[in-house]
Amino acid sequence: MKLYVGNLSFNTTENELQDIFAQHGSVTDVSLITDKMTGRSRGFAFVTMGSAEEGQAAINGLNGKDFGGRKLTINEARPREDRPQRSFGGGGGGGGRPPRR
Repeated sequence: MKLYVGNLSFNTTENELQDIFAQHGSVTDVSLITDKMTGRSRGFAFVTMGSAEEGQAAINGLNGKDFGGRKLTINEARPREDRPQRSFGGGGGGGGRPPRR
């Protein structure tokens, strides 16, 4: 079961998440989401538990719990929605001949 973990401190590490979720079952994957430009945490992560029962135990045990000075928000991750492809078209402009000198 894949869980969304929100309201994380920007200092939280994947190892810390692994440790706290392992208290509720087997953790198969931890993915801390970071900003591509700065490499800094964006304040949320995805944790995959070994089974639905373990995932539910983690939700029941950790949702709303204080972790790193913040109250965790934990729920079952929704499937990623297909987003329409963004178009960066338009613009153009200019064109024509370069000015004479």
